[in-house]
Amino acid sequence: MTLTLDTVTLTYQDGDGRLTALDRVALDVPAGTMAAIVGPSGSGKSSLLAVAATLVTPDSGQVLVAGTSTGELSRAEKSALRRERVGIVFQQPNLLPSLTSAEQLHVMAHMDGRKPRQVRDRAHELLAAVGLADKADRRPHQLSGGQRQRVNIARALMNDPDVLLVDEPTSALDHERGAAVLDLIVRLTRERGTATVLVTHDRAHLTEADQVCEMTDGRLYVPAAA
Repeated sequence: MTLTLDTVTLTYQDGDGRLTALDRVALDVPAGTMAAIVGPSGSGKSSLLAVAATLVTPDSGQVLVAGTSTGELSRAEKSALRRERVGIVFQQPNLLPSLTSAEQLHVMAHMDGRKPRQVRDRAHELLAAVGLADKADRRPHQLSGGQRQRVNIARALMNDPDVLLVDEPTSALDHERGAAVLDLIVRLTRERGTATVLVTHDRAHLTEADQVCEMTDGRLYVPAAA
């Protein structure tokens, strides 16, 4: 399954005129690969993620999530698509302070008839995948910044999404922990077969990305295929 943005344009009201946030953006991310989007603040990176997540509807163009064209979906259908097929890793983990690492994942699970035991097993599997099998019972204040971000990533994978959208995951981490988190995202992308889009200012650890795309003034520059 893939994520595809096909000549997507997005504008916002700006006084008497309109500001172009995305200018005919085209991007194709196959399953099991990661596209890194780099560029200065205000270049359109956040708008691209919002459109890819179906949180914002573009003025024109198509967004296809795992083969589903989202343009004609109702609000409820988009919500269901996000819940079932899209994982979002926010810049700040925003973990609930009273819950353990495992419980953070439980509350994100869309049950759909799954038994509580299945949800618990899935949560522990993902915590093990991000290297936190021994931290399942820890609460956020008992975790380091890098560990909290790993819980954030595991939470986004709870419903086995086709598409993984990651927003500045290293912004609050030091160099070493940031590198470890980026390596983890690449590994999980390969292992889980997600189509991953990573927005980042950190260009130092992107050698494993399948595409590194530059965003400037709403335009996305995708490197030519080798």
